[in-house]
Amino acid sequence: MQSFWNSVSALLGLGAEPKDLTFLQISLRGVIVLVFTLIIIRLGDKRSLSKKSAFDAALLIILASVLARAINGSAAFFATLGGSAVIVALHGTLAYASCRSGGLRRLIKGKPNELVRNGEFIRRNMRRDHVTGDDVCEDLRLDGEEDLAKVKIARLECSGDISFIKKKE
Repeated sequence: MQSFWNSVSALLGLGAEPKDLTFLQISLRGVIVLVFTLIIIRLGDKRSLSKKSAFDAALLIILASVLARAINGSAAFFATLGGSAVIVALHGTLAYASCRSGGLRRLIKGKPNELVRNGEFIRRNMRRDHVTGDDVCEDLRLDGEEDLAKVKIARLECSGDISFIKKKE
């Protein structure tokens, strides 16, 4: 068994200085990290790749940063993989808890803000969220409408998207 671990250690360059890693060692580390990442993301929360909230983006940024250290050898390889699994598990736990607690959900994910009501801009909310009238109109056009007067409510969602509820005709 010891000879197996010695072989794995040599193959992955475990314990080597980052500058001493070979192309093959970094490539193998990259393959292992990719497969490991796919597994923990699939076992974790599928939402993290689709919802685009700041909470989900933070997971992806932190995970990428931590796992890069495993590939480039600047941190212990297996400890880094384990730490990444803990980060994904924490994200899943917080997401689960935030679905059951409105206060925690607002703390973690934020809340949508109205930008337009009955075709009129709500300038105070727009200033607070750093959104211009041109931003709203651009998203309205992308939604297939050009007339702001036809909008009952427009909200800046937690994801950063602007959603529109149109007036009934």
